[in-house]
Amino acid sequence: MAEPVISLQGVHKVFNLGMPNETEVLHGIDLRLMRGEFCAVMGPSGSGKSTLLNIVGLLDRPTSGSLRIEAEETGALDERALTRLRGHKIGFIFQYHNLLGGFTALENVMMPMLGASGFIREDMPLRAAALLDSVGLARWRDSMVTQLSGGQQQRVAIARSLAMDPLLLLADEPTGNLDTKAADAVFELLRKANRERGMAILFVTHNPALAGRCDRIIQVVDGMIRP
Repeated sequence: MAEPVISLQGVHKVFNLGMPNETEVLHGIDLRLMRGEFCAVMGPSGSGKSTLLNIVGLLDRPTSGSLRIEAEETGALDERALTRLRGHKIGFIFQYHNLLGGFTALENVMMPMLGASGFIREDMPLRAAALLDSVGLARWRDSMVTQLSGGQQQRVAIARSLAMDPLLLLADEPTGNLDTKAADAVFELLRKANRERGMAILFVTHNPALAGRCDRIIQVVDGMIRP
């Protein structure tokens, strides 16, 4: 049987541990995501969705419980090892695209590759250009990202998230600031990447129509996954 891309078992997250304002946000999360799955994550504001994504994305550590990525237990890894694993295995797309405004679309897409190698290789601009072409932005590759529309900026963010050919893509409300047409286009680009590259995707959304087009819906309520 194939190993899941991610496996969480009994994951709890407590903020301000041991202090008067201690708050437990996640209460024993169990979750498995297989290669090629496209799963929506839904739940009311404050339910723990973003905290869950931060833990899965190795941006934060669980207070207790186990998180495995391709069977590798992450709990004992130091920060350097976590950074390397995150950089090579996980792509991120956020509601606010987090692009670097002083750079072109092409340069933004190159950033993960540059961060991983520490220097510019000859193939990086070619790969970045191909990724921008795949999201329909070949004409705008040399444009400053501040000159692009919101939908175009989110397309650049998608291309950037694919730069390292990740195993797992985490999308935290990537269509939340877009109109219906642009949101649909962004969703279809994610679905295309999911099908063609076989990557697993966790797609946080408040849009039930988009969630209904995913393979599975994970409901997070009060820090727990609802059966």
